[in-house]
Amino acid sequence: MNGHNLSRRLAAEALGTAFLLAVVVGSGIMGERLAGGNDAIALLGNTIATGAALVVLILIFGAISGAHFNPAVTLAFSVRREIGPRDASLYVVVQIAGGLVGVMAAHFMFGEPLLVEGVKARTGAGQWLGEFVATFGLLATILGCLRTRPEAIPYAVGLFITAGYWFTSSTSFANPAVTIARSFTDTFSGIAPADAPGFIAAEVVGALAATAVFGWLWSGRRRGIAPSGDTTRDIAD
Repeated sequence: MNGHNLSRRLAAEALGTAFLLAVVVGSGIMGERLAGGNDAIALLGNTIATGAALVVLILIFGAISGAHFNPAVTLAFSVRREIGPRDASLYVVVQIAGGLVGVMAAHFMFGEPLLVEGVKARTGAGQWLGEFVATFGLLATILGCLRTRPEAIPYAVGLFITAGYWFTSSTSFANPAVTIARSFTDTFSGIAPADAPGFIAAEVVGALAATAVFGWLWSGRRRGIAPSGDTTRDIAD
């Protein structure tokens, strides 16, 4: 292990996910207020802030917890037996809790009620496919860089999510904790709670599919970074 005990790793996951949601929701509010009704400009502001923040957050917390900030990522590493079931379960709990704290922080900064039910409809086969593609692509980015360029993961993840905001129909949530947290905001980045389960299901399937595909592509042994942020070492698939 990397020397960081479980409580520190959980704190890093909670804090990182909280910051991520504060950025997602806060930049959405700011973008919408400044865009004068132009959703493309609002989305652009939301996109740039989120992609940039992901790079920074992974650089900050990667060496402590692995910087998952995402139950889909934790699920993938759990399937690969690179994080134990108990730790994985606790990661998911603090990711969801941290996401809700981040939403409340963004709302407080912008004078919104702390938690409000989302109203934006995001549903249908096209959007579910968008979430599958976004999550598959995110895990492909992580697992691919883990194999070939582990030091590039922060930048690759930030770039992929930046692109995903624009090429997927769902604007690339790709994260069950983000989906849950965004169902508690009625601002630009929100999602109606009734639509969240469809997104989460697509995200889970996308993560499992990417894990299976890349486990097959790179069967055997390879060099990489453990999800806890260990220095490079051999890890069995």
